[in-house]
Amino acid sequence: MLRIEGLTKTYDEKKAVDELSLHIRRGEIYGFIGHNGAGKTTTLKCTAGILDCDSGEIYIDGVSVRKDPVKSKQALAYIPDNPDLYDFMSGIKYLNFIADIYGVAADERQELIRKYADAFELTNDLAQPIASYSHGMKQKLAVISAWIHSPKLIIMDEPFVGLDPKAAFKLKEMMRMHCDAGGAIFFSTHVLEVAEKLCDKVAIIKQGRLIKSGTMEDVKGDESLEEVFLELEAE
Repeated sequence: MLRIEGLTKTYDEKKAVDELSLHIRRGEIYGFIGHNGAGKTTTLKCTAGILDCDSGEIYIDGVSVRKDPVKSKQALAYIPDNPDLYDFMSGIKYLNFIADIYGVAADERQELIRKYADAFELTNDLAQPIASYSHGMKQKLAVISAWIHSPKLIIMDEPFVGLDPKAAFKLKEMMRMHCDAGGAIFFSTHVLEVAEKLCDKVAIIKQGRLIKSGTMEDVKGDESLEEVFLELEAE
């Protein structure tokens, strides 16, 4: 579903991402961890086609992000760590706007909006302007907007920040269901306990370079993911 080959991105002669290669298959929830400034967000933005990479190739379901950006983006959804939504719109107008972009039929979008808005207890707030939303409400709206067009790949940067425990639990359920239905998820997180319980595979990045990746069992062995991460960071 996602193939990153030799991704390199440089800012002011400093490599934010250095020759990173990563493969994510259908059905996998893939966690991406590292300290602040390690290169996680840059990698995710390059994968989503928001940033151009200096070298390397990225393929979404076999389609090159560099050579066919529109087709590759049709297959994915991206949720940044701080959703930058259109504050002048109401919640429902924003969701319809996203559904229009991705060509979601009217009856299908209504059903999905109702389903996910109810799940996140956001239904009564959809008529309100996004400017009045809290960070957590904006995060919920961003999640709903990602799911309503049924993308093959969902990319998320710290998706649990700002969510209350009930909403976080619901998002975890949705992530698992999405992958069980043949999709894939690539997300960064600082909450290592969540990654350990939720992810099928995990990758650890340090100073732009991938230092360990694989199944959760292969990466952590008999230790906790937190212990392994701290040990690798100390080396």
